[in-house]
This record gives sequence, structure tokens and C-alpha cells, in this order.
Amino acid sequence: MKPIYLAACILVLIVSCKTKKEEPKQNPGQQSVIVDVIIAKTQKISNIVEANGTVMANEYAELHPEVSGRLIFLDIPEGKMVQKGTVLARINDADLQAQVAKTKVLLNLAEITEQRNKKLLNISGINQNEYDIALNQVNSLKADLAYTQTLIDKTVIKAPFDGLMGLRLISPGAYITPATLVATIQQVNKLKIDFTVPENYSNLIKKGKTIEVDVDGGKAGKRKATIFATEPQVNSLTRNLKVRAYLEGTANPGAFAKIYLEAGENSKSIMVPANAIIPEARTKKLVVVKNGKSTFMSITTGLRNTGSVEVLTGINEGDSVVVSGVLFTRPNGNVKVRKVMKLEDMIK
Repeated sequence: MKPIYLAACILVLIVSCKTKKEEPKQNPGQQSVIVDVIIAKTQKISNIVEANGTVMANEYAELHPEVSGRLIFLDIPEGKMVQKGTVLARINDADLQAQVAKTKVLLNLAEITEQRNKKLLNISGINQNEYDIALNQVNSLKADLAYTQTLIDKTVIKAPFDGLMGLRLISPGAYITPATLVATIQQVNKLKIDFTVPENYSNLIKKGKTIEVDVDGGKAGKRKATIFATEPQVNSLTRNLKVRAYLEGTANPGAFAKIYLEAGENSKSIMVPANAIIPEARTKKLVVVKNGKSTFMSITTGLRNTGSVEVLTGINEGDSVVVSGVLFTRPNGNVKVRKVMKLEDMIK
């Protein structure tokens, strides 16, 4: 009995091993990618283009000295309005003043000599060349005096326009150079906003057009601004157009501003989540599920809202657009839909 029992056990083991070897291996490439989708459908969208901008003072200047030297006068009324031409600081100009005094003495003597030689020339007491030398000396000293006076003017820092002074950044007696920032001055009674828009919205930008603006997080509500200029050239790196507008009311220069541009009447379009779009070098693509397979569709986009983008061409109403698991899909790969999402839930 024992030999028969042992032979039976060996036979069972051989059959078992053979069965395991004959089991087909599952091909990993045939596994389905689990995805979530939304059903593409047209919906009414607001044709409002949003852009980010910055509040700017109408005029702004950093006050630097034109020459190096020690401050002998400093009167910067921090946070107060000053008139154009107000003297704010002076640099020691004693050496230049002494040069002016010396030049004036020499000029006075040269003028006396020139007048004397002119009388002599009229009675043929001297020749024309001698008189010309005396006249040239007078003109040369006048030029020296004007040049020295120009150097003296450079030692004075004046307000370049009516404006609000910033904080003083130096102290009296300090030695300063043209690289030293003394203070800033801004004209805040009239404000501007600089913002950029994509070049495909350039048709919305017109001189004199009124736009709505949110400043300070919209705490004071939307304000009005009027476009008055644009940069002639589109930025070749960002493909954006720079726009400037006058802002109504008051605000702090440098503050963030949200700009709203009216792009026309409301329309119906297919909207998809922004993160479902695959950007490529020259095109944009969406993944659409058809018969359990993933199909990559080239699209063109339009208006962009918060979290969603308008699709102009490439997909049709009723298409199942992949919104999660996009990175794991492959062209004509197997996909399995886990859940049908709503666009409203995707962009919250």
C-alpha cells in the first residue's frame, strides 16, 4: 500500500505544477486606468475677463544727489505735501562758492581791460588782435562762472513736482553720493493702474473705455477706471499686452488691483476644469473616453474663469472628458470610469 500511496502523491504534485505553469500571465499593459469624467455640455458663461494689476502714483521719483559731499542742510517733511522747487537738502559747496568769488574778481578786471582796449581800438591805439584777446578773456571767464554755478546747482536737491514726501532715509551731516537714496516723492492726487491682458483680448482694450476695478480686496466695492494708453508692443515672452488706466478715488500706490473687462454679451459654451487640459508646445489637449478607450483631442480655448476654461473647438457636447487620472492615460489605452463628476464640484 505504501508504494502505491507514494506514487499517487507524486502524480498529484506533477499535475499541480503543470497546471500552475499553464496559467496565462496577465499583461500589465492591458490594465485599465481608473478615471473620473465630466459630461461636456454647453452652459451660459459671463464674458468678463479678469486681469491683475498694480496701483501706481501719477508721478514717482527717487531723490538722489547729483554730486558727492556732506549734507549741510536737510529738510524733508515726511508724509507731507511739498511744492515743486522746494529745497529739500543741500551739500557743502564752500569750495565752489569760493571759486565763484574768484572768477567774479577776474571777470571784473577783464571787463575793465576790454572796455579800455575798445576805446584804444577806436582811436587806432591798438590793433584788432589785442582787443580780441581781451574780449576772449571776458567770454572765457563768463563761461567759467556759468559752469561753476551749474556745479553749485547740483549740490541742491529740490522737489521735482508737487507731491507727497516719503520717509527720510539719511541724517543731517551724512556724506552722500549719487548712489545714496535720500527719500521718495509721489503724486497721489491722481492714480494710475498698470495691468496686462493676453494678446487675444487686445480687441477689448480701447482708449477711453471704462473698466471696473477692485482695490484693497474689494472692501470699498468696485471702482471705475479709464484706459488712456497701452504699450505699443506685445511682450514676446508672455504674449501679454500692458495697459494703463486712470483710477478714480484714493488708494495706496503699489496696492494689488483686480480688473474686470467686459467682453460682450453672455454666451453658451463648453467649459472644462483648467487642470484637465494637457498643455503642449504648440497645442492643448483633452482626454476623452470613447468605447472604453482614451482618445487625445487637440482643442482651442477661449475665455478663462476661476478654475475653468472655455473650449471653442475639439470636443462636442456629450463627450466624456477625463478630469482625474489624466497623467496616467495613454493614447488608445484602456480606461475605466469610476465616477461622473459635475463641473461645479470641480471648481469649488
